[in-house]
Amino acid sequence: MADSIIAVINQKGGTGKTTLALNLAAGLARRGSTHLIDADPQGSISQWVAMADGSAGLPPVAQAGRDPFATIAQLAYTYRYVVVDCPPAIQGDVVAAMMRSVQVILIPVLPSPIDLWASVGMAAALGGVRRLNPGLRAGLVLNQLESRNALSRAMREALAEFDVPILQAGMQRRAAYRSAAVEGVSVYGLGKRAQAAVADMEAIIEEVLCL
Repeated sequence: MADSIIAVINQKGGTGKTTLALNLAAGLARRGSTHLIDADPQGSISQWVAMADGSAGLPPVAQAGRDPFATIAQLAYTYRYVVVDCPPAIQGDVVAAMMRSVQVILIPVLPSPIDLWASVGMAAALGGVRRLNPGLRAGLVLNQLESRNALSRAMREALAEFDVPILQAGMQRRAAYRSAAVEGVSVYGLGKRAQAAVADMEAIIEEVLCL
């Protein structure tokens, strides 16, 4: 049975949801058997994995299908970790089925006022989800952080007001994440030029596994 079933979700597009899901899964695969589920109609994570050759080290990916609950349950029986790339929504039957099935929800957030406003709705929606899945844990993951950027610091302070914990680890603004997508690999597959990005992901994973 899976140790962790993790859904990466945000109702707003362009927050780095697929980038986080794929690199998270690539890092988890170094710890144990891992499978991705593509539940996003855009199919970005499936395309990313399809670009890779066998040496890229990316976990396999399955479509959520008509019954996401059954898909997750089947893979959770075989794999240690299951990571779901969710649709950009917080409503609908597909999302509801996944939210009943997962153990952890990660919400990537960009350091911008618009993303902060969208996160208010996400935080509120989690209250209803937890009634269906009482053991659900959740965390906000700040993306495209810049350590010297005042807005990045202000976002962390603003999000601290929500009833969803913010991970101390985050994804810094790094070219390696874009390069990995272009080359069809994870940041783990870029070697020395992505050491800092790998360190980001390793810190996120360690924190997620302790949620």
